[in-house]
Amino acid sequence: MKALVYHGPNNKAWEEKPKPALQHPTDAIVRITKTTICGTDLHILKGDVPEVTDGRILGHEGVGVIEEVGSSVTGFKPGDRVIISCISSCGKCDYCRKAMYSHCENGGWILGHLIDGTQAEYVRTPFADTSLYHIPPGSDEESMVMLSDILPTGFECGVLSGQLKPADTLAIVGAGPIGLAALLTAQFYSPAQIIMIDLDDNRLKFSKKIGATETINSASENAIERVKALTGQKGADVVIEAVGIPATFALCQSLVAPGGHIANVGVHGKSVELHLETLWSKNITITTRLVDTVTLPVLLKTIQARKLSPGQLITHHFKLTDIIKAYDTFAHADKENALKVILSND
Repeated sequence: MKALVYHGPNNKAWEEKPKPALQHPTDAIVRITKTTICGTDLHILKGDVPEVTDGRILGHEGVGVIEEVGSSVTGFKPGDRVIISCISSCGKCDYCRKAMYSHCENGGWILGHLIDGTQAEYVRTPFADTSLYHIPPGSDEESMVMLSDILPTGFECGVLSGQLKPADTLAIVGAGPIGLAALLTAQFYSPAQIIMIDLDDNRLKFSKKIGATETINSASENAIERVKALTGQKGADVVIEAVGIPATFALCQSLVAPGGHIANVGVHGKSVELHLETLWSKNITITTRLVDTVTLPVLLKTIQARKLSPGQLITHHFKLTDIIKAYDTFAHADKENALKVILSND
């Protein structure tokens, strides 16, 4: 089969790899029909995730059709259309019993990280019964791809970890796909204000279209002063960091109100400064989290009920064979006006 293979920082190739085979009775082999590229994949290519080794097939999102299942798989059969969770969970270890699937002692975030991933024609998915989800008949497959990672990530790591409440003021730093997923799901809780902060006017314009009440281009405006002005000089009740660089984490610390919450979602490849000298007395909570995808079934229901429309985050379509071009588009999102790209394996 063909797959997108990592060969060290800034080095990737679309090349031949062996088609995966069952290794454990709990495995399934899935033929990928649609996949996508994540900001985390770009972090990997920058060398920010050193656990990813030369020869690894990238990707941890996608939907497909089951080709083969192991002897212990009871909930799925060949021919089933499935969502592949970015998190593989055994369902039995101590962490899985706490619904902390991201820290599964036998799985967690392993696809495209510690084992071969979904940016390929086929993928082996461990723990199929607890890591795959049936696609309801008539569903839009492209929207289902958004359930693999970005929607649960924005919701769990941002909105839920930030303990957003009705009438809160929410500031989201970063209007990329994850920040926009947080924006979409934050509206479940009716915040009084949703302030979107980014450097890209096109993304800010789009965020206004899907629910942001205010937007700030931090390249041309003083984001701290503007947020203070919008909140009676108090700051935001909840601040979501959705970028993953020192400058944005520092900005979040300046935006949060006393008693507020900073929910970190971004993947950080470098150390950041924690300004306890200014935060120690402000009753601030800071949370970090890796997505568990425990909310995937809930989000699937909201999409089925047409309360959530993740397909609007998709801006570009490519054939899977054009994945190198798709990476270039996604990596230059500001120039290409790109959010999520869909790669189809026809």
